[in-house]
Amino acid sequence: MTSTTSRRPYGVKGAPYGFLLPATVLFLLFFALPIGYAVWLSFRKVRVSGLGLGAGARSEVWAGFENYTGALRDSELLHGALRVLGYGCIVIPVMLGLALLFALMLDTDRVRFTPVTRLAIFLPYAIPGVVAALMWGFLYLPDVSPFYFVLDRLDLPQPDLLDGGPLYLALSNIAVWGGTGFNMIVIYTSLRSIPAEVYEAAKLDGATPLQIALRIKIPMVAPSLVLTFFFSIIATLQVFNEPTTLKPLTNSVDTSWSPLMKVYQDAFHRGDIYAAAAEATLIALATLVLSFAFLRAANRRNKQEEAR
Repeated sequence: MTSTTSRRPYGVKGAPYGFLLPATVLFLLFFALPIGYAVWLSFRKVRVSGLGLGAGARSEVWAGFENYTGALRDSELLHGALRVLGYGCIVIPVMLGLALLFALMLDTDRVRFTPVTRLAIFLPYAIPGVVAALMWGFLYLPDVSPFYFVLDRLDLPQPDLLDGGPLYLALSNIAVWGGTGFNMIVIYTSLRSIPAEVYEAAKLDGATPLQIALRIKIPMVAPSLVLTFFFSIIATLQVFNEPTTLKPLTNSVDTSWSPLMKVYQDAFHRGDIYAAAAEATLIALATLVLSFAFLRAANRRNKQEEAR
């Protein structure tokens, strides 16, 4: 009896580690280990001896920071980063602005069929990104698009959305169409958690619905806005599906339109996995730095508001 009682605390203390073990193993195998392997490859390169023929002519050697300096000097990678920056300046404000607007509209008492409307707004997010890009890509093509058919019948201008500056709008439209629903659900869920007494007190003080939205709802869902903005930054820096899917439909999208497309091109077409690993590591570091800077600025602002 005494031995059983003395052993029980050890089993209880070890139970949490047992529950964490499967998740820890999966994290190490499918997240930490691939990242570590990519970082290790980024410091390696292939040395070719002679003509590169025969056994031992090619060997993997230590490269130091050579792959990183080459990536930082690569004009294609830099231009891809600038294109993604312009793309993000369109996508993030429009997508989050629409998500906030839809969430505020659904949170009013005047809206009917709220579940159906909420599902309709969220549904595009459930469509895979490649499928959505293909669908919009064919809608952009003048020869098959019903929009161009209507414009032609009405004798209206038919802009080429897959060429030049309009290409940014075409790509941004796909991202906004697919991502607004998810962000709307996050913001709407935060709105529904606000106590009803807050709204009743505001109405008793004579606040209009617009004033309630601007002075109560939006400030109280600020953490959700920060979260959605954080996710949007990460998704923008990792844009790959939309330009890759539209590439066969237009000559305006090259193989290095975005940084991740450049990584894919170097790894699987040029066969230089070492340079691709260095580029991928730089993209990951840039994402980490921007995300950390944004979260730190948001936390600092929250502390300042709490101090007031």
